[in-house]
Amino acid sequence: MIFLNITGHTVEKLVDPFGLLSGDRYEFFLEIEVEEDDELYSDKGLGIRVLFVVDENGPRTSNYHLYERGSDKILDFELEEDEELLVFNYCKENMEP
Repeated sequence: MIFLNITGHTVEKLVDPFGLLSGDRYEFFLEIEVEEDDELYSDKGLGIRVLFVVDENGPRTSNYHLYERGSDKILDFELEEDEELLVFNYCKENMEP
């Protein structure tokens, strides 16, 4: 388990120009901190890009990936279940841009 601390974010409500998708979609860029001894640690900082969906089935995280801030290099790591829940709850509470 990585120690995950969300320190900030930006969010944008995505527009479906053709009206093909139901519900609302939000793109989050979460700024996170991890401990220096964690294998994910980077001097540049870390982020999580999250696609968050709210539709007739309720809110959910559709997709996410971790990346190195500054270089935007995608990191091949997945969050633990409790970390995914932390990200989900954070996005749910902050979905209005």
